[in-house]
Amino acid sequence: MEAIKSIDDIRKRVKSLKQDGKTIGFVPTMGALHEGHLSLFRLAQKHADEVIASIYVNPEQFAPDEDFEEYPRELEDDLVKCREEGISAVFAPSDDIMYTGRQFLSIEVDELNKYMDGGSRPGFFEGILLIVNKLFNIIEPDIAVFGQKDIQQFRILQQMVKEFNHDVELVMGPIKRANDGLALSSRNAYLDAEQRKLAPGLYRSLQYVGKQIKDGATNIQLLLEHQKNELEAKGFKIDYLNLFSFNTMAPVKNTEDNNKYILAGAVYLGETRLIDNCIIEK
Repeated sequence: MEAIKSIDDIRKRVKSLKQDGKTIGFVPTMGALHEGHLSLFRLAQKHADEVIASIYVNPEQFAPDEDFEEYPRELEDDLVKCREEGISAVFAPSDDIMYTGRQFLSIEVDELNKYMDGGSRPGFFEGILLIVNKLFNIIEPDIAVFGQKDIQQFRILQQMVKEFNHDVELVMGPIKRANDGLALSSRNAYLDAEQRKLAPGLYRSLQYVGKQIKDGATNIQLLLEHQKNELEAKGFKIDYLNLFSFNTMAPVKNTEDNNKYILAGAVYLGETRLIDNCIIEK
């Protein structure tokens, strides 16, 4: 199994599989694969006969001051992992293939990207929608799997599939964690030893607040402020820590029965940005 670099070649590969009556699962990644990615591959294999992965560091979702140049690129190691996981084909295009010449068109997002990561990273989700829309048009999968760690991404992609009439079912894979609770991420490699010890603190804060909400706590903002202070005292810089509506991605102060919420946070340890969340259903 080698990396397929051209759009024509990956389309031919997918067409061949479909002609054999196979259903296609798709897992888009930016590479530097870890156990979290592998868990998504395995979940896709439960929902489809064959799984296609993509490995592409998408420049359109990075702001000028972000880590596009530094983002880990480990294609040969990633291909070994894909082969071991039984991935049918890997699409690993270049920038010239994915963005040929000047781009005249773009995708905009309304409201769903106002808060959480969208509020902190202008243009981030527009870049994600652009590349995933391209990949869906190229691969035409039956199902596509994304991780819960990037839950705002999943929600916005749900809306894209609905509004753009993509014939694909989205599946959300649970967050894969290290033994101490830290959500696995390719960016965890940026943490030094001391930061790595502190990093699970975000998850512990979310766990604590989540338990209080489930136990009936009503002053949620006071709980969140207390956890922000605790994290800051330990050396975290808070980007956001709040309770959000799953449907609108907007902050909420109180929960109501028969609704779904996301308790989510983003923090910095040094220059490394960590995100995590948990879903709360009432």
